[in-house]
Amino acid sequence: MESTKVLSILVENTPGLTSRISGLFSRRGYNIDSFSAGVTADPRYTRVTIATHGDEMVLEQIEKQVSKLTDVVDLKVLEHGTSVTRELMLVKISARSTDRQDVLTIVEIFHGKVVDVTHDSMVLEITGGQRKLEAFLDMLGDYDILELARTGLTGLTRGSDDVVIL
Repeated sequence: MESTKVLSILVENTPGLTSRISGLFSRRGYNIDSFSAGVTADPRYTRVTIATHGDEMVLEQIEKQVSKLTDVVDLKVLEHGTSVTRELMLVKISARSTDRQDVLTIVEIFHGKVVDVTHDSMVLEITGGQRKLEAFLDMLGDYDILELARTGLTGLTRGSDDVVIL
């Protein structure tokens, strides 16, 4: 039975880092559902968040292989309930002035923002879990989506018990 696993990987910030991580996945035929990376408060380190799926054996192999990479300082599995994960999505929709109030209501319900408005379109921003983003898109079903961009998941475990001090 297939399931999804979200990995939070703390790595040394070195050239070619993302290439080495993605290369590991492609060489072994593993799929990356979501990939996000950014420098931490300490510029020597980057936090990479990867969502992937497979059966239990494949997911275990992925975790073991990633942890063996030389740049990896720490690897955590972000479990539902013991972690916080979010994704950012920008959606550009076709919207005339007569549509705007209805769109604003949807955006408000989902705690999103309108970040750009032109005569014939709006760019909407929303952050949250994947279910929330999918529900938001579902509510926009009556509008033409012109463009859509998603950042991919990012997340941290809850509490301070497993924080790695470098």
